[in-house]
Amino acid sequence: MATPDFIRDLRNSIGRQLLWLPGVSAVVFDDQGRVLLGKRVDTGGWSVIGGIPEPGEQPAETAMREVYEETAVRVVAEGVVLVETMPPTHYPNGDVCQFMDVTLRCRAVGGEAKVNDDESLEVGWFAVDALPELEEYALTRIKRALEAGPTWFHTMETEPETETETKAGPETKAGPEGPQG
Repeated sequence: MATPDFIRDLRNSIGRQLLWLPGVSAVVFDDQGRVLLGKRVDTGGWSVIGGIPEPGEQPAETAMREVYEETAVRVVAEGVVLVETMPPTHYPNGDVCQFMDVTLRCRAVGGEAKVNDDESLEVGWFAVDALPELEEYALTRIKRALEAGPTWFHTMETEPETETETKAGPETKAGPEGPQG
């Protein structure tokens, strides 16, 4: 993922210490029910499309922008799938970031999937029953995007994730009547 200029400016002031950032992930489906994935340059692995909002940018705008920038596919955001604080990420250069990820379900409305920037090695559409190897992060987001339920949140009762391990805690879905176990 290319580092936005505003983060480079922040790093000049704060150095390598923990930087708390918003993140947006997009789970994009086409009319055939396939999911759009990108093979990342930085990890070499397949994942859902995502990125960091520009200052003042709404999450849906970020999803639409990032998907187009990385894949040349035009999308509309249909709803919030999950909101989750991720464990801190330690980068090879010593930077540390922690993301509050908002994952959106999106629908493709135009464009042909292709590598459209320098962040992806490949992009493509995959049937949900024939996905390439994915990290749990991406699998969870795809699974949640396929569910018809309300937005998923971690709750305060969930044990916090640490930098060295993650623990699955109780899941809560919040609907019109509030949290449900």
